[in-house]
Amino acid sequence: MQPATLILKKDQERRLLAGHDWVYSNEIDTEATPFKTLEPGHPVEVLARNGRWLGYGYVNPRSLIAARLVSRRREQPLSSALLVERIRAALHLREGLYAGRCYRLVHGEGDALPGLVADRYDDLLVVQLTTAGIERARGDVLAALEQVVRPTRVLLRNDTPVREQEGLEQGVEWVLGDDPGEIEISEGTLRFRIAPGEGQKTGWFFDQTENRLALARFIGQGPVLDCCCYRGAWGLHAAAHGAGSVTFVDSAASALAAVAANAELNGLGERIVTRQGDAFETLKALRDEGSRFETVILDPPAFIKRRRDEAEGQRAYQRLNRLGLEVLAPGGILVTSSCSFHLGRDRFVQTVQQAARRAGRSLRLLQVGGQGPDHPVHPAMPETSYLKTLVLRALD
Repeated sequence: MQPATLILKKDQERRLLAGHDWVYSNEIDTEATPFKTLEPGHPVEVLARNGRWLGYGYVNPRSLIAARLVSRRREQPLSSALLVERIRAALHLREGLYAGRCYRLVHGEGDALPGLVADRYDDLLVVQLTTAGIERARGDVLAALEQVVRPTRVLLRNDTPVREQEGLEQGVEWVLGDDPGEIEISEGTLRFRIAPGEGQKTGWFFDQTENRLALARFIGQGPVLDCCCYRGAWGLHAAAHGAGSVTFVDSAASALAAVAANAELNGLGERIVTRQGDAFETLKALRDEGSRFETVILDPPAFIKRRRDEAEGQRAYQRLNRLGLEVLAPGGILVTSSCSFHLGRDRFVQTVQQAARRAGRSLRLLQVGGQGPDHPVHPAMPETSYLKTLVLRALD
């Protein structure tokens, strides 16, 4: 399909020239461009008002992010050859970083493939097509992944809410091989049973791997609380590194059943306690019961999914961290995370500090972590740097 021409308003190319890959709808000269008549996902070439060629991409008139660039080389539009080249480069990076074959293989703009996410579990790939442009190229994307990686199973987890914003249907579909049910992966010295076809994201949170592996130096022999625990990765690492007991909190019974199974798999079943309930209400109950923990781990889902939710979401982070600090023993360690990219690192630190003042505690920041190197950050796109994990010591 021949790309349409997308012309920007005067001086609206500056961000693209600085390296950013998104074009917003209010930056397009709609009088010079038949923008609204284009189908979602239609390929485009983007030009500045003065005629300067900026790059190839794809468009979605229904989205605030009206176009995403995929190539800045005029001889290389979006094609099957480009997809193979980019996926091969992504694989080469991971093979140099990891001894095993479990990681995020493709991370959207971080791997110059906007709209494509692929997690690898050995010979199984879990793929998410999150934009209309990459959905239109679905056949070429899957063919490129099969050519480069040679998987035996490929699952499309197109059940992410972001597809709704692109006007796309949601669904889960095995496009190669069958559903194996649960599979086993390793992280550090631990083993975990996960179900790629169910649960959150693609079955695992690879972005926190580096931070979980760095937890060992902060764990003592006292009790640990893992709140919003999902399948128990944080707390089981704590147990493996000497914690006398770990209490796991999650609102989903299925998550806690997975925690118990993973604890038994690693010979840690006798050191865990599970508690089902809302994180805020359970922390309140633990506080009122007089429970105190040497380490408190807070890894909630994103409280800020849209910019307009920023103020409310920041209050939620502050409240959760205040409650966590209220059950943390003097001198204890708070490990707290935010995966909301609308909340930057400095403001997250400030939010946790405000929570500490409300809880009557004094904090010292020991370590700041982010997403692992299999989730590359595009330096010109702060939107690609979303994960913040803080390790703090709390004093009275």
